[in-house]
Amino acid sequence: MNILIIIGAVVFALFVIVVGFYNSFVRLRNKVSEAFSTMDVFLKKRYDLIPELVAVVKGYAKHETDVLTEVTAMRARAKGKAGQLEGEVGIGRALEQLFVVAEAYPDLKANENFLNLQKDLKKIEDDIAFARRYYNGSVREYNNQCQLFPMNIMAKILGFRPAPMFAAGKAEREAPQVF
Repeated sequence: MNILIIIGAVVFALFVIVVGFYNSFVRLRNKVSEAFSTMDVFLKKRYDLIPELVAVVKGYAKHETDVLTEVTAMRARAKGKAGQLEGEVGIGRALEQLFVVAEAYPDLKANENFLNLQKDLKKIEDDIAFARRYYNGSVREYNNQCQLFPMNIMAKILGFRPAPMFAAGKAEREAPQVF
């Protein structure tokens, strides 16, 4: 009779431990999802601002269609989670080119609408940078849980896999060329 109680207690303790591990993984995975969604909100704000910015620049720089087309194309390509993580570098580069074009037009640089859009974009870029740091911090915490012993064994058994970090691409690490 005592042996059944001991076996039952051990089985119950193991069950409680597995449930605790599972809940811990779920909490961290949800934190990663929340962090990505936060970043997604700021990226959406940026995407919504880009057409306005392009329209203002278009009015002044009609012959600069290559840059304007590139900005619009990058915005269209960065859809979905994978596309956003990879496409953000291209959008940043395209926006830099847009502002280089704007430098050539003194009237545009003095335009109040352009200046407001530029200020809004700066604020959004700061928010995106903060959201990226939060996302990467959440991913680091989750990945540590998935990869450190003995949790890595439970992660494999329970089907939890490491999440991708947001990383700057090669193009984003290089200094932009200003003409």
